[in-house]
Amino acid sequence: MASPINTENAAKPVGLYPHARKVGNLLFLSGIGPREAGTGNIPGLERDKNGNFASFDFEAQVHSVFRNIKAVLEASGAKWEDLVDVTVFLVDMNRDFNAFNKIWADYFPTNPPCRTTVSITALPTPIAIELKCIAEIKPAS
Repeated sequence: MASPINTENAAKPVGLYPHARKVGNLLFLSGIGPREAGTGNIPGLERDKNGNFASFDFEAQVHSVFRNIKAVLEASGAKWEDLVDVTVFLVDMNRDFNAFNKIWADYFPTNPPCRTTVSITALPTPIAIELKCIAEIKPAS
């Protein structure tokens, strides 16, 4: 079995699983959300006086997810450009799909990886997005 890969530069997983595993020249990332490394805070999340979800900033969450993905890739010896397949989980497709597409285009102006976007009813923490990625680790030149 491939050794687990973890990094302090991305948010800790919310369960008992690694950030990634390398198998041959492929890198499989676990679901990565927008929580911030070190603090676990969710960017743009506002809570009411009782600590319950009040509102959030979807775009801030997308940028944070991408930062976490980059950190895991780098810790694994891969780069952003090595992504080959991304599955996007959105808790509100109607509200967030167009905003996600716009940000995606900024991060992948050319040669984007394959992508599947699915709508789900919930994620384990009060976040609006999570990504599952596969990358190809290229040999050092």
